Amino acid sequence: MAPASPRPPIPPAPSPALLGAAPAPGLPRRVTLKDIARTLKVSPATVSNAYNRPDQLSPGLRARILDTARTLGYSGPDPLASSLRRGRAGAVGVVYDATLSYAFADPAASLFLGGLARALEESGQGLLLIPSPHAPSQTTPTTRAEPPRTEPPKTGLNGADLNSASLNSASPNRTAANVAGPAPEIVPAVTRVQSASVDGFIVYSAQDGSDLLRAVMGRGLPVVLVDQAPADQAQVSGAAHPSLAHIGTAQIGIDDAGGAREAARHLLEHGHRAIGVLSLEFGPLGGATSPIGQARGTVTAAREAQMSYHTTSERLRAYREAVAGVEGAALHVMEARDNTPQEAETLALELLGSRPEITALLCMSDVLAQGALSAARTLGMHVPGQLSVVGYDDVPSSAALGLSSVHQPTAQKGELAGRALLELLSGGAARALTLPTRLMVRGSSGPVRE
Repeated sequence: MAPASPRPPIPPAPSPALLGAAPAPGLPRRVTLKDIARTLKVSPATVSNAYNRPDQLSPGLRARILDTARTLGYSGPDPLASSLRRGRAGAVGVVYDATLSYAFADPAASLFLGGLARALEESGQGLLLIPSPHAPSQTTPTTRAEPPRTEPPKTGLNGADLNSASLNSASPNRTAANVAGPAPEIVPAVTRVQSASVDGFIVYSAQDGSDLLRAVMGRGLPVVLVDQAPADQAQVSGAAHPSLAHIGTAQIGIDDAGGAREAARHLLEHGHRAIGVLSLEFGPLGGATSPIGQARGTVTAAREAQMSYHTTSERLRAYREAVAGVEGAALHVMEARDNTPQEAETLALELLGSRPEITALLCMSDVLAQGALSAARTLGMHVPGQLSVVGYDDVPSSAALGLSSVHQPTAQKGELAGRALLELLSGGAARALTLPTRLMVRGSSGPVRE
């Protein structure tokens, strides 16, 4: 066998004097890969291999190239140009109707994003969060002022101060704080979607029929819809999007209606007939203020006609279906525009004050349930003897609080969403999955006290 040909000699490192003339006045020209090649008298492909295919070079030659690059101030190949050559950005866009801080502060969002990250990290994909918060709530003449507080701050799940606006809803429709002063100018979420350098999108409970969904679908990239209405329904305005026939659109959701129905039946079976509902947001208001004559939180037929969140719609529909089959049972619905414990507490205080016959509250999130429990303490009502409370989501700390809640596999939902998008990116077929829910009965709910 003939001996292997020796590797070409490694060019010597250039002295500082050979690195080129002084830059022209003004900003220095950006050093390129070709400058490194010219300095070392090797081909640009050899320099490129030092970054992209290091196994093609000897360790000594690669070290010499990288040392020279550092000396010249070359930071490496342009990542945007590299992604264009590969046809991949290496990142996934996560679009959701909430503030940026919601993704880090909310327990359910944290579980979802954690599961999503676990599914994506082995493939090397990154996450680009694209929040789409509504404008902060406006206080209007019909808006109820929050009653003054005379008691010490209350603590709830995770020991958080329930009087603080930093604890957001455990369901991802919206989190908005009432902030005084003009809102800062921000780049619209639609614009961020249109310009995002991503390989695909995961949409986490956005409004049906919104400009945001149209922008996502309009990119022509693989999409996973999470907690959304089915892709064949009117979420992309009145008509089907012209390119939906060939866009991969997967669906991951939970049995929202099944869980809500089970929660309502649980209360009905324990003798409750007057049941209040603290609902998640129906959708943006039609104008800058509440409809004339409608107090904040009070649900009217006109307000319900503005329903644009699939999660809220499914849960409320199931509550009503369960109650409709029981003689003498009635629901009294209040809408929480800001999904925070203090918003829920204020609504619960008003509802229980105006409807003293109510013996139970169905809450569409565990955080809203925290506010309901706080209202019961304020009114001196025993839970569950005088008031039963059932939440939704079953965030990890609900068990410690003794909160009855509908459990959903939030972390698994995130992981499955990530896997579904990876399948689409690799040419796999789109699929639809509905995960089960189940009621976890704990100490916050029980029979009506006669």
